[in-house]
Amino acid sequence: MAAIRIDGKAMAAEIREQLSREVEELKKKGINPTMALILVGDAEDSALYVRSKAKACEGVGGFAEVHHLGEDTTLEQLLELIDKLNKDDSVHGILVQLPLPHHLHPYEKKVMDAILPEKDIDAFHPMNIGNLVIGDECYWGVTAHACVKILEKLGVELKGKHAVVVGWSIEIGKPVTMMLFEKGCAVTLVHPESDFVPYTKQADIIITEVGKPRAITGEMIKPGAIVIDTGANWVEGKSVGDVDYDSAAEVAGYITPVPGGVGPMRIIMLIYNLVQAAKKKAGIS
Repeated sequence: MAAIRIDGKAMAAEIREQLSREVEELKKKGINPTMALILVGDAEDSALYVRSKAKACEGVGGFAEVHHLGEDTTLEQLLELIDKLNKDDSVHGILVQLPLPHHLHPYEKKVMDAILPEKDIDAFHPMNIGNLVIGDECYWGVTAHACVKILEKLGVELKGKHAVVVGWSIEIGKPVTMMLFEKGCAVTLVHPESDFVPYTKQADIIITEVGKPRAITGEMIKPGAIVIDTGANWVEGKSVGDVDYDSAAEVAGYITPVPGGVGPMRIIMLIYNLVQAAKKKAGIS
């Protein structure tokens, strides 16, 4: 029996409707959720991501202001803009699109750390990551949160399940491990360069962050497992996941496609964080 295909677009649409209602209520109180997006340079893929995030923000009734800086922008100029946005009470969330141009690569962490934690809707600031680890209030990384939200929308009872996370970044692997652990899962975090097959074969839930196209096949998956593929690998002009969809779908119980699975949820969870930031600013829990 083939796996059930998880429709990330439909899930994101449901969340979008709820966020639109929340934004409408915030506007009645004089609060318009506002996101400042900073794009440095002219990389077309980065510009595309910024446009999609701005469109998603405006799609729930929020306001997105895009700051497009030149390729030759200095670190000092970039930090000066972030400082200005930090001090602007009308801005609820700040996002710097990565990667930065080559001359700013060494300073990416310094740039991200310069964003105030309460405006860090991408959840990269050490304070947000640290609060996640100790269980305090914080923003959740948007891709990791998207994975957990998908599981919740499927109605999965997470407590007692064995989840295997193949990945280690602060964007996905590490935070989703902590989120699932908080939900009562037994979680195994496996480095993508290691032999992860013995672990994926035992997993009730697999979350991939391998970074290699079709690296996980059906024979590596426990029958009936839920497979959430965060991969976005470009092969012959197409986006391909970390999972070989066709073979995995013959074994898994549920599976996300690429595209159309985690991607739409990732963007809407960014807007979720923005709305949460606006609500906090308005004193609404």
